[in-house]
Amino acid sequence: MERYDEALDRFEARDGYHVDLRVDAALDQLGLGGVDRRRKVAQLSGGERARLALAAAVSAEAELLLLDEPTNDLDQVGIQWLEESLAAHQGALVVVTHDRHFIDRFASDILAIENGKIRRYGDGYSGYLTARAAERQRALELHRAWQADLARNEALVKANAFRLEGIPRRRELAVFGHASFRARSRDHGAMSRIKMAKSRVSTLRANPAPKPADPLRFTPRFRRQEEAPGVEGTAPALLTVNGVRRGVDDLGPGLTLEELIVGDGDRWLVEGLNGAGKTTLLRVLAGEVAPHEGVVLRRPGARVVWLRQELTSRSRRPLVDAFAAELGAYREDAAATLLSLGLFDAADLGRPLSALSVGQRRRLEVAVAVSVDSDLLLLDEPTNHLSPELTEQLEDALEEYPGAVITVTHDRRWRERAARDARLQRLHVAPGGVVSHG
Repeated sequence: MERYDEALDRFEARDGYHVDLRVDAALDQLGLGGVDRRRKVAQLSGGERARLALAAAVSAEAELLLLDEPTNDLDQVGIQWLEESLAAHQGALVVVTHDRHFIDRFASDILAIENGKIRRYGDGYSGYLTARAAERQRALELHRAWQADLARNEALVKANAFRLEGIPRRRELAVFGHASFRARSRDHGAMSRIKMAKSRVSTLRANPAPKPADPLRFTPRFRRQEEAPGVEGTAPALLTVNGVRRGVDDLGPGLTLEELIVGDGDRWLVEGLNGAGKTTLLRVLAGEVAPHEGVVLRRPGARVVWLRQELTSRSRRPLVDAFAAELGAYREDAAATLLSLGLFDAADLGRPLSALSVGQRRRLEVAVAVSVDSDLLLLDEPTNHLSPELTEQLEDALEEYPGAVITVTHDRRWRERAARDARLQRLHVAPGGVVSHG
């Protein structure tokens, strides 16, 4: 009876009498309400299994919730349910997430994991960003001080080197067999100064204060309309789409797009539910798949960079070689460029692509996007697997990018910022792949 009473107390503390209702509501809000309950979990898709696990975890009303990227694969209805449920949660909450809106709403403390070390930041997301900016500034000041100290001691060694000839040396007296000295020079103290300076130079070089990576920015040359090859007079739009239709097949859902004109500097945001065909639209615009009807015309010489959502690779090619091939650069130059971006450590450059984590493959795509020549960027869920800090940098860099940008994203903070851009235009992809302006 004592064990029964203890179990009953736990059951009632977690509102066990209503657990079935909570699970039903959770499954419904997460798009699983119509799934046959007799189906085996192994028969569900990866996204469905993730949402099922999330529904079970939140419905348990546990004292401690551990959630790993809970907003992934959720539409707006699912995200709203999740945030309302967590806002009412009475226990502790530990979340791994790249969702900045979620972090801003729920996180009181942030743990950043870098190079196997954990650092804790208070005051929520704004406190995290402020602290990270201060850390970078301190690192930059230490680097500048290190540079100045090194330059000062190297100059001291160089300036005093000529004085070595004036420093007295020992010489033998043949008559008495004893050593004697030449007259002391006034520069006799230069030897000790040079020794100290050389020692300081060696110490500084052995213990450098590394320069923090500069914030991301797009470095390639943008090709203006009047510079387009083979075009005289008024250049055509960067991208023109007319009467495009594509049926459902193994490459993706169907797509219908009557007209689209993309000009230099345009900003487009593609909206729609999961599975509607947003990625298929980008694949058609990129020329990766061809429409069954209609045409997609690019300005002659227009260069397109596509940051993909899917990031799988079985290639054994080293990271630096893959980056060099994208840039059309020598291996040594590509390595220097990649390291200057601060996205990888030197030890990562020789790793094969297949051994990289999803986050590392995403950073490689970002490195390519900011480094190669382009006139049009196609961004498919660009914030996936990027740290919040790096996402902020990417957003800042895009403001200065002179080319056109077409973005598919569910990131609420990205969408809020994009909405403040006067250049923004929207495309909506309805279920069935019908694309409309709005």
